[in-house]
Amino acid sequence: MQPVITRASWAMVITLGFVWGATFMVIELALRGITPFWLTFARLGFAALLLGTIWQLRGGKLWLGEERPWHWLILSGALSAAIPFLLLSWGLQFVTSGFAGVSMAAIPLMVLPLAHVFLVGEQMSLRRSVGFVTGFAGVAMLIGAQAFESSGLEGEIWGRVACVSAAMCYGVNSIITRRLPAIDPLGLSANLMIIGALIILPAALVIEGVPQMPSAETMGYLALLGLVPTAAANLLRVLVIRSAGSTFMSLTNYIVPVCSVFLGAWVLGEPLPPGLLSALALILGGVLISQLGALKRLFSR
Repeated sequence: MQPVITRASWAMVITLGFVWGATFMVIELALRGITPFWLTFARLGFAALLLGTIWQLRGGKLWLGEERPWHWLILSGALSAAIPFLLLSWGLQFVTSGFAGVSMAAIPLMVLPLAHVFLVGEQMSLRRSVGFVTGFAGVAMLIGAQAFESSGLEGEIWGRVACVSAAMCYGVNSIITRRLPAIDPLGLSANLMIIGALIILPAALVIEGVPQMPSAETMGYLALLGLVPTAAANLLRVLVIRSAGSTFMSLTNYIVPVCSVFLGAWVLGEPLPPGLLSALALILGGVLISQLGALKRLFSR
């Protein structure tokens, strides 16, 4: 079916960009009352409960063909949910929410070399290579210890590495997801959350022990994280891709980091140092150059 872009499509993409951009700010607020492992489990648990319930009410079908590579699905659950959610929760103890959001802008750039190796028809062209190099310069600026104003926290450099590593997980997982056989989108979303929660639970018990009951405020943040940017946004993402296409969905790559940077500054009073804004400009510029052909084809229709 040919993708159709409507006003509703634009509304959904802008909503997703804003919601995902605000996620890092909410994680930072939640970390004031809970530890990273249990925050990650709570986020995944709420999302798994909602998505799993909806999936079962709609028949509970997952695989749409004979091939059923559970090992790839489990790996996808680790790389799309458990590991990156944990890395972000841990990293946001040391870096700003704006930094984390800018890190996520690098995901499309990390997909480029992986797609070149593992996907047919996705080879690196000169334009994509220029975009990759430009964006990579932004990532290097982002991680660099002297790139911009330091938070002064011990472990800040590792917090930066954790956020960029989370983006790498998402990039690798996008290749795995595209290589999966026919699968129900809602079932996929639900199972990724369930698998992620099952991975994090024993790790949280071993590393952080049994948690204390969080405050009502913290529980509110946890429920918000699990139900809105994790569960509901994933359902909205499926609707956008199925109606308007994945290229149109990629526009969120430009909205998320901008929202995260300015919401962090407005709500949490985070600084906006020139180095961070320069890194953001380089990364978004690299993404734009690498996706220019697909975007031109999208809007020419």
